[in-house]
Amino acid sequence: MNILTFDIEEWFHLLDNASTKTEDDWAKYPSRIHQNMDKIFDLLEKNQQQATFFCLGWVARKHPDIIKAISNKGYEIATHSDLHQLAYEQNRKEFKEDLSTSIKALEDATGKKVRAYRAPGFSIKQENKWAFEVLIENGIEIDCSVFPAKRSHGGFEQFGTAEPCWIDIDGHKLKEFPINIHNMMGTSLIFSGGGYFRLFPYPLIKQLTKQANYVMTYFHPRDFDPDQPMIPELSMIRKFKSYYGLGGCMNKLNWLIQDVPFMDLATAEKSVDWNSVRTVKI
Repeated sequence: MNILTFDIEEWFHLLDNASTKTEDDWAKYPSRIHQNMDKIFDLLEKNQQQATFFCLGWVARKHPDIIKAISNKGYEIATHSDLHQLAYEQNRKEFKEDLSTSIKALEDATGKKVRAYRAPGFSIKQENKWAFEVLIENGIEIDCSVFPAKRSHGGFEQFGTAEPCWIDIDGHKLKEFPINIHNMMGTSLIFSGGGYFRLFPYPLIKQLTKQANYVMTYFHPRDFDPDQPMIPELSMIRKFKSYYGLGGCMNKLNWLIQDVPFMDLATAEKSVDWNSVRTVKI
């Protein structure tokens, strides 16, 4: 089961940086999302490939034509929050307001129910697991926020095996599709999206993908934009993570789609026997 997903945000929606945190900050930068979305659409259409798009509510309000284009082309739309803030930096009220605002913006743009969610930076962890309750309360049926390893933005190390499962929180259940990991000499290796995908050579990515029983990818429009400006306030580590490998990412993904079969989240959900998968009580 290999799932292809994209997180739809602007190139300046970077975490860990005070200069790119608010809507006022974002207004200072030029938009590049249309040209980068065209690259993604061309890739998918050329390969006749389905995918799921986790979109910001902010994008739906700022660029409703993008959300409508995704929907009109027959792709599944999910939410990636409203304002791309780390979930564990929000209290329950703030998280709920951000989530409900994003759902409304996306549903208003498409007329279709939003069923799935992914937190910015995979920022649901043990300390803010109440977020799963809020997702359920707001009609979300599928979550893709769990990163079952250490991560700069949290990570849910206690989660266990990275595979589709049920999350049970106080008797309320939610379907979970976590990020996949590959264990190598006691180290959890992530290779299926973002900076990890841009860093590793394609032969290794192909090998690990073919070996895995389950792969959840995640890409951003900015991953395919080597000409985007560099935000000077970023730390050296963040600059490396954000800008390394941009020139080759589209070719890598094109090769991978041709070498390995992929599906969207909706198809993956239907292929899982939900009566037999494990339940994670948190």
